[in-house]
Amino acid sequence: MSEADSRKGRSERRLGEAPWLTSGPLARLMAVLDRDGEEARVVGGAVRNALLGLAVADIDIATTAVPEEVVRRLEAHGFRAVPTGIDHGTVTAIVDGHPFEVTTLRRDTETDGRHAKVAFGRDWRTDAERRDFTINALSATRDGTVYDYVGGLADLAARRVRFIGDARQRIAEDYLRILRFFRFHAAYSDGGHPDAEGLQACIAGREGLKRVSRERVRLELMKLLLAPHAVPSLIAMNDAGLLVCVLGGVGYLGAFENMTKVEAAAGLAADPVRRLGALGVVVPEDAARLAHRLRLTGSERERLLSMGEGWRQIAPADENAARALLYRLGPSHYTDRVLLAWARSDATAHAQAWRALATLPQRWTAPAFPLRAADFIKRGVPAGPALGAVLRAAEEAWIAAGFPEDATAIADAAVRGRTQ
Repeated sequence: MSEADSRKGRSERRLGEAPWLTSGPLARLMAVLDRDGEEARVVGGAVRNALLGLAVADIDIATTAVPEEVVRRLEAHGFRAVPTGIDHGTVTAIVDGHPFEVTTLRRDTETDGRHAKVAFGRDWRTDAERRDFTINALSATRDGTVYDYVGGLADLAARRVRFIGDARQRIAEDYLRILRFFRFHAAYSDGGHPDAEGLQACIAGREGLKRVSRERVRLELMKLLLAPHAVPSLIAMNDAGLLVCVLGGVGYLGAFENMTKVEAAAGLAADPVRRLGALGVVVPEDAARLAHRLRLTGSERERLLSMGEGWRQIAPADENAARALLYRLGPSHYTDRVLLAWARSDATAHAQAWRALATLPQRWTAPAFPLRAADFIKRGVPAGPALGAVLRAAEEAWIAAGFPEDATAIADAAVRGRTQ
């Protein structure tokens, strides 16, 4: 490595086999941007994940070209240019249906802990130094050469998440970085202790979380809950007094850890809402608080409320009782309640009775109630409140009979409904 390359941050490390970089839509886009006096590189998560051997999903590009020049080049080559954040230098390029965020190199001129004012530049080191963590500041040219200006390669090798420069300053620029610190630690560390300087800076800046929008907090927390080392990261947050700042209440770490185990035991994918319920919901009031505090969607709120209302009544029982519960709740709410009850029980993740209860939706699909209002009107039941009561009684009789499908049993349920 030459002295000039060292000043530039060039590394002898190169990306391995990377067809996503050397062929297809990205290669076509880079050929347009990385020429005629302008330079373009892939930056951030794509480089980090490629070096770790992980899947590369979202691909971001940084360029020395100003946004107007980026748009001009894209349109000249038949690509679609969407000015998604043009005031901050970001244009989304659509190439063969694939979106790529293209951002001009920047430096911060003013920050308030939520938003930053930027000026465009051409210095790769300055752009790297304004990012959050060292492992997110790596960049790669289209021939696979990796550039590292802040020690990201060493931290990546050590599975260490570390702020760039002064951790307190990085956090003061955007207080969401407190949550991102723990989320990236949960995703990319080895599960050990967080970086001490970063942890202390997060504690010192915790009041700043109140200034971050609820939507942004929700997004980061949901990602954290799914990360491979979520449990030790949440423990570290709790020990530092940060988890209560996010949840606005007690975090139930034991139930959360058990939820990760019983999800796996039941053969189910990790679910952030279900895990949030294990972490923070014991009663319906907890669900309402979290829904407001994190600005959850309507469906997320309903799931948490269902968990808070009914998990205490769940226990391994006979198959008919479990089927009746599944019929009434539907697969999603049923699974949420059962897994939360299992996670809060004394049973291990290997308990066969609980596993059978949890996997019922995979083995049995609840049928539709075969009787309708018209069936009872034909039998002389007048329309009105009485008809609704008869329908409900008949449905309960049909459920109690084990969801029969033959006509005789269904007729019996109808008779029992009329006689209630």
